[in-house]
Amino acid sequence: MSVVGIDLGSLASKIGVARHRGIDIITNEVSNRATPSLISFGVKQRAIGEPAKTQEISNFKNTVGSLKRLAGRVASDPEIADIESKFLTASLCDAQGTVGVKVKYVGEQQVFSSTQLVAMYLGKLRDIAANELKSGVCDVVIAVPGWYTEIQRRALLDAAQIAGLNCLRLINDTAAVALGYGITKTDLPSEEENPRHVVFVDIGHSNMSASVAAFQKGKLTMKSVAFNRHLGGRDIDYALVQYFADEFKGKYKIDVLSNQKARFRLAAGCEKLKKVLSANAEAPLNVESIMNDVDASSKLKRDAYEGLIAHVLEGIEAPIKQALAESGLTVDQVDSIELVGGSTRIPAVRQRIAACFPGKTLSNTLNQDEAVARGATFACAMLSPVFRVRDFSVTDITPYSIKIQWAKTPDDDDSELLVFPKGNTIPSTKILTFHRKEPFEVEAVYAEPSLLPGTTNPWIGKLTAKEVPPVDANGELPPVKVKVKLGLHGTMSFEQVYYEEIEEKEEPPATMEVDGAEPAKPKKKRTIKKKDLAFVVGTSSLDSSIVNTLKETENGMHAADKLVMDTEDRKNALEEYIYDMRGKVEDRYAAYIQPQEKSALLAGLQDSEDWLYTEEGEDATKSAYVERLDALKKIGDPVVARYRETEGRLAAATQLRDTINQFLADATSEHEKYAHIEAADKQSVVEKCATVQKWLDDQLARQAEKPKNIDPVVSCADILKKKDEVFYFATPIFNKPKPKPKVETTNGTETPKSRTDTPDPSKAEKDPKVPSEMDID
Repeated sequence: MSVVGIDLGSLASKIGVARHRGIDIITNEVSNRATPSLISFGVKQRAIGEPAKTQEISNFKNTVGSLKRLAGRVASDPEIADIESKFLTASLCDAQGTVGVKVKYVGEQQVFSSTQLVAMYLGKLRDIAANELKSGVCDVVIAVPGWYTEIQRRALLDAAQIAGLNCLRLINDTAAVALGYGITKTDLPSEEENPRHVVFVDIGHSNMSASVAAFQKGKLTMKSVAFNRHLGGRDIDYALVQYFADEFKGKYKIDVLSNQKARFRLAAGCEKLKKVLSANAEAPLNVESIMNDVDASSKLKRDAYEGLIAHVLEGIEAPIKQALAESGLTVDQVDSIELVGGSTRIPAVRQRIAACFPGKTLSNTLNQDEAVARGATFACAMLSPVFRVRDFSVTDITPYSIKIQWAKTPDDDDSELLVFPKGNTIPSTKILTFHRKEPFEVEAVYAEPSLLPGTTNPWIGKLTAKEVPPVDANGELPPVKVKVKLGLHGTMSFEQVYYEEIEEKEEPPATMEVDGAEPAKPKKKRTIKKKDLAFVVGTSSLDSSIVNTLKETENGMHAADKLVMDTEDRKNALEEYIYDMRGKVEDRYAAYIQPQEKSALLAGLQDSEDWLYTEEGEDATKSAYVERLDALKKIGDPVVARYRETEGRLAAATQLRDTINQFLADATSEHEKYAHIEAADKQSVVEKCATVQKWLDDQLARQAEKPKNIDPVVSCADILKKKDEVFYFATPIFNKPKPKPKVETTNGTETPKSRTDTPDPSKAEKDPKVPSEMDID
């Protein structure tokens, strides 16, 4: 069973796996620890992750990024139209009620929803993890932004299901960071002591979060969280691009923003400049052939740079102060401030954060880029039966208030109820009570829609109670109970609808009756039984039939991608074989190939080369490439085999001779360790070695008479087989254990007989030097 944690990033994602020695952040197919969050649609296949990054400039109209920013959103949302579109190059559109992209794929214009896009990308991460673990990957924990709403969370769960993943938990990235920090600490205060309060400030590529966590031994409690959904490294890069685009318009008379490829080149240069300015007072910018064959250059001082991004830096303070205020703590009560996220490396960003905590020192205890992935992997290990993890409870909180509303009846005082206020713990369960004479409906919605991202629909879910309980014996309606739960994913669900039926039974008295005494009154025992009522729930999750259809579609595209890659691999193998063999036939293999073989092979190589560069060969099937390669190898492989046999024959013969010489030396040795070996056994080893030695000499002599361009008389495998034959014949003989010493019996006592003689007591009287034994009564 796999234990995998995923930090789903807007720029790139990290994958953590749990092993017996700890948590590892694994690398992808090009040995990078971060996999670009990109999907590129091509003529034949999709490119996801690193391959998509290489096509980002050349195929920008069909390349999609910022996947986690699109999940669960609608195309009409102003945040999507006005903000996210600035960082996307593909055309956004409506896709079955959610935002999607319109791209050209396999020669056709196609539309994919954001849920499908996330599923495609999760499938890539699944394959990377499976390749690392050498086994299938199913169970995962995925870290998501804490500000994700119900619709976004359910969209991501649907995407995981389409990708064939079982998401054990959607964990908020704020909780993941705190978990990764606390679970490894051995010096946390006990429950009797005041908790350690830590503020985590995370500024990544596209958003910022500030959270306050309380730690005690084996326990983590999130006290508050606050966010700025539009503050990150991409906003800093965008400000730099705008600045230099304006400069180059006047300096070089070029409009960089009008050319998407030029914009990519400038953005890459600005990102490098940003990193240099983090450690230097000034940095140069050089972009070769940015557009119209213009090589653009400039430079920027850190003071000017900080002025350009001042509007971005101004957004840092508010979330930190909000998180502190909601936690009920003062700055003095904060024990540590931990920075996470790549953008916290920028000196100006650190200065803004430090200004919120006068007198405090900022810490970088955690890996700034991988802290979220490590925390998610720890969370997966805690939910997995495969690993034993230190007992450590995690209590997260919800960032939004949730209320239940219903149609008001004459018996109701209100028509809504705040069930899970902001900051309510996760997981959490509540029981709601209703008095109804007929079936009814209730809805769950966010209580403060203005706090949600953009114009996100505040609707969460709907419950329809299909029946109500019958009237009881007193003619009254029993109250209907509705169980609602805020689960590990941060989603709210209607779990159960029931009513309680009370039964009273008389129990006979336990005491015996006594003459003249009043009989004991029987006791009444009350039993409460829960009776479930039928209900139907509606949520924003996709219907199972739609999920299955999308899963089949994804599996089909995945299989098509694999076939294309395998076909391309066989095509490259054929092309490589043609050029490799053509060169070696005239050089390395020249002495090992017969004239008729050479002419046939060269003709076949030329024919295949000519075919490769025709229209048919350029776009052939996998089997066609395999067939041609096999036909060439049928001629070439014997030649290669002769070369390898000649190259390896001397080494194989040396190994056999060494084995023979070793056992001959043992057989003729007078060493004490072989003294117990019978002479006949030693002679059999000598004869075996002599026979094999003669066979080797004869075979090598015959081989020396043959030309190199015919198949060898003796193969390396034959020689090594003889080596094993000698080894397995002689080894049991020389490993024969020594016999145990013989035992003599003297006066009923067993005495070991050794090479040293024991004095004879009968001769003791004649020899005065040997003391006699005394008789003891």
